[in-house]
Amino acid sequence: MKKDVYILSGFLGSGKTTLLKNLLESLKEQNKKPAVLMNELGSVSIDSDEVDQDTALRELLDGCICCTISEKLESQLQELLMNEDFDVLVIETTGAAHPVEVVDSILSPLFADQFEFRGIVTVVDGLQWRRRDEFSPAVLHLMREQIRHAQYIVANKMDLLSEMEQGTFSYELQQINPRAKVYLTNYSKVSMKDLFSMRADDRSDSYEKASLGEHLSLQAIIYSFKGTVRGEAFEEWVKQQPDSIYRMKGYVPLQGRKNPTLFQYSYGMPLFMPGDMKYPTNFVIIGENLHKSEIIRSLEKIDIAE
Repeated sequence: MKKDVYILSGFLGSGKTTLLKNLLESLKEQNKKPAVLMNELGSVSIDSDEVDQDTALRELLDGCICCTISEKLESQLQELLMNEDFDVLVIETTGAAHPVEVVDSILSPLFADQFEFRGIVTVVDGLQWRRRDEFSPAVLHLMREQIRHAQYIVANKMDLLSEMEQGTFSYELQQINPRAKVYLTNYSKVSMKDLFSMRADDRSDSYEKASLGEHLSLQAIIYSFKGTVRGEAFEEWVKQQPDSIYRMKGYVPLQGRKNPTLFQYSYGMPLFMPGDMKYPTNFVIIGENLHKSEIIRSLEKIDIAE
């Protein structure tokens, strides 16, 4: 059975760790076993004492999950899957983490078929947002990206804003991401029922709305090849994919090759690397506004039974 994955995003001090504690308590009340992966930029963990001893915890220090320590992340996730019994994985990222990069990092083709990406929860500090003009353009861009890719936005510390400021804050968040559920709150208190109902995959009503130009949040599609694929057919398939795909990666069983070929696609650039062993033929696609069932059907057409 696949393990659900939730990503907690937001800047330092926004209330991510408080939300994490509430989320873990709720999971335990549902008799679900959580595991937590915490990412800190410093060499000393700040928040790990907030997690109960009976919860499987892994920490990634000295770097951001999506760049300097992505290989370490892969080994931590493999070790979690091999050695811990859990139902739900919650990943608390650094404030410097870009959502697309985080999803890309956690869904390694080696074990992506064991996870079900449920979505991103972004916590936004109302005071930080009000003072956002003080941030550098790069930081402000990252903050907007964390909001834009979320399925669920926790607008936190509302008691520090006036009613008019709260209304403006809510409106601005919805302008950046019209599809996300925005929850105005204090101390990161939100409806856990709402949060656990998040899904990052396709629903029939989503595509009717999407045809009207409405934004769809970040999705991850995982396909496991059953047979082999002709190289020309796969290259043609890649060319036909929409621009809203940000990343593709996986081990593709190309005909005439002893081992699956590592394929990576980023910013429109495809890269093939010969495989040196029999890796699992999992293929990961990350993007927005994707029609999951159509993409899987198109892959099935080029996946030729051996």
